[in-house]
Amino acid sequence: MPMSLRPLVVVLCVLAIVAGCERDRLSARMPRLLTPPGPVDMVERRLEELRENDLVGFARRAVPPALYAELDTAWALGSSRWPLTELPLDERLPGLLAALSEPQAERTLSASYRREFAGAHAELRSAAGTLGTLSGRYLRSEGDYSANERAHYVQLVDALTHWGQRAPLGEPVRARQAIARLTGAARRTGFDGEAALSDAGMRTSLKRLGPFFGELKQVLTGYGLDFDHAFATARIELVRQQGDHAQVRVRYALAGRPVEARLDMERLDGHWYLSDVLRHARAQRRPELLAKAPGQALPGE
Repeated sequence: MPMSLRPLVVVLCVLAIVAGCERDRLSARMPRLLTPPGPVDMVERRLEELRENDLVGFARRAVPPALYAELDTAWALGSSRWPLTELPLDERLPGLLAALSEPQAERTLSASYRREFAGAHAELRSAAGTLGTLSGRYLRSEGDYSANERAHYVQLVDALTHWGQRAPLGEPVRARQAIARLTGAARRTGFDGEAALSDAGMRTSLKRLGPFFGELKQVLTGYGLDFDHAFATARIELVRQQGDHAQVRVRYALAGRPVEARLDMERLDGHWYLSDVLRHARAQRRPELLAKAPGQALPGE
């Protein structure tokens, strides 16, 4: 998730924390196995991975193998935290996990909440509105975004602002429950800082972060922000395809607001990838650092 959008999500999430069908899956997937997945199929799979908190699968299939290998090495060197940068989990995650994992985290966070935010409904809603206005203004004129990203994120900021102005962030009981759930989930990751993520490596880190991601989504659902429902009910359609390039339209609702995204895609070695995700991932790989990694051969794309 791009830099300007991540702070909005993170701040609203922290306000909520600190301020507070089973179907026959094999049969459903059989048609996909008969023909090579197209652009729509690939977007559906990425959303499915996010619903299932499968951060490992999301990372491995979101970029070509050679680029994945570079990102894996960059993670171990501490120079990249992709794919967390594509999700509502940004570079502040290690510090957040460390704070939530402290032995007295529940008591400390609950005290902070009671002191500053309990019952402060009007103030919290005003803060959400101000933050949304500033983020929307930034998105319209700043940052390294494609035109499609800007259009999508402006709508997403509007939805999140709408949610933040109505969410029960000032309710003490709900906040206490959220704190208990997230501190427990953070401790189960075993991560207490940046070095621990590097030592674990990208795959192991993402595997252990998946349940935390799922718990965070469930906490936000309790506040009326249901990402899984948005992923599950998204309508995806092919806008156009010409050779190895395509565009897909995704329509979904978040916090009662309709959102539409147009996603450019490209086919590499027979597989479809999201163009903006590829661009973000390539910017994270830091080849000048990879070249210095012991025994690391840089594969070409």
